[in-house]
Amino acid sequence: MFRAGVARTRISPFRGVELTGWGYFIERGWREVHDHLNATALAFDDGRNAAIIVALDLMVIDGAFTQRTRTRIAEETGLPTAAVLLTCSHSHNAPAAGGLRGAGASDPAYEDWAGRQAATAAVLAWERRVEATIRVGSTMVPGLSFNRTRPNGVTDDRLTVARVDRADGSPLAIVANFAAHPTVATELRPWHVGRDVPGVVVDGLEGAFPDATALYLQGACGDVNFLREFSTEKRWREPGERLVEAAIEVIDSAPVAQGPMVACASATAHLPTRRWSLDELMTDREEAERRLRDRDISNWRETIGRAMTNRPDDMVKRHGGDEWKAVAAMCRFHREWTEIMLRDYKSRPETLATEVQVVRVGDLFVAANSSEFFSPFALQLREETALPGLMIAAYSNGRIGYLPDARDIADRTYAAYQSPKYCDQFPFTAESGPAMVAAMKDVIAACFSGRLGPDSTHGDTRQCSTSH
Repeated sequence: MFRAGVARTRISPFRGVELTGWGYFIERGWREVHDHLNATALAFDDGRNAAIIVALDLMVIDGAFTQRTRTRIAEETGLPTAAVLLTCSHSHNAPAAGGLRGAGASDPAYEDWAGRQAATAAVLAWERRVEATIRVGSTMVPGLSFNRTRPNGVTDDRLTVARVDRADGSPLAIVANFAAHPTVATELRPWHVGRDVPGVVVDGLEGAFPDATALYLQGACGDVNFLREFSTEKRWREPGERLVEAAIEVIDSAPVAQGPMVACASATAHLPTRRWSLDELMTDREEAERRLRDRDISNWRETIGRAMTNRPDDMVKRHGGDEWKAVAAMCRFHREWTEIMLRDYKSRPETLATEVQVVRVGDLFVAANSSEFFSPFALQLREETALPGLMIAAYSNGRIGYLPDARDIADRTYAAYQSPKYCDQFPFTAESGPAMVAAMKDVIAACFSGRLGPDSTHGDTRQCSTSH
């Protein structure tokens, strides 16, 4: 018997907790709550195997948050920790668990509470399981986003939707998956707590299906933003409303899966990176110290600011129009980052171990990794797996920053050259993205085969099953 349950808890931050992203050392403590942040959990089981997906209205989560939260859920439900997928909407009007260096301070008290709230949602969803069915559909929704790394660059415009119904046919839960940076509302209300476009989608789907609870899973948006023209008070809801319209249309015509199976698998992907050179470290450090000493703001856009921000003039604006304050913040970042990296950069391994996880429910495959996945890799994964019900969930189970393609790496862009710094990592190489795609394909294959059992393996894959 296939069963599903859903539950939601609130995770809006305490006063004084910083919102993450948008600039260096802005100290963006929130001033107003535009709309509340949530942890929304959806639990599945087929009588033998089980999985829980928890969608969090947070910017990112680190590995420690993931481990603590999974452990709490496992203790309450009896499920293995690898049966739990934690994923973030990536709203820049939300905090991050673990923070990002210089872009939002960590608040351990809030992070512990948010993790407990997420675990509570998961446990409640597990306890509320009822007999259910599932249907999955997808469609293309072009014209909402653009590739911010290059003119006419590719975007993953696929909207994938799953609808879980109760035995009487009434909707229990809706899951929507799309890829675009949710920074539309951030431009308008940078000091407000909010879910941005994912919140519009969730609210719109729940308005269309009043008895259902909706989840938004963020896709491969490392190089993709919603069109900047939407960042106005008149139009900021527009991309979310278009996604809701498309979701309703595609899910109403999707067939119901017959006897859906539940499966989950995870593996450790070992991604190649390259060691920082001493010259790179000292060039950044010496420039930062010189500018701080001399209050020098000359030509900073061409040197220290080149890779630190996609839009240098916006960084000045975000520091109240004070150019020196913006430059000093970037110099402070480089001084702190290089101090930490110089301690052990020679001894660190030149590979990065990171989890890849897949949850399968019938024809739905949720493939998750911890990166800001670039869209060329998402399109490659879609083409090579040929799964119409594939959802790509980035920002899941940890954070390893942007995973750029070879072009961005060659150009030493913000994603390729700055992101590793605030994640305290080495830069990725041109082989890193393809290695991630290969690892994700292997884990999808493990779930697709249905070879689940307490002793089964698939290469480096840890598969999970439950009996209850």
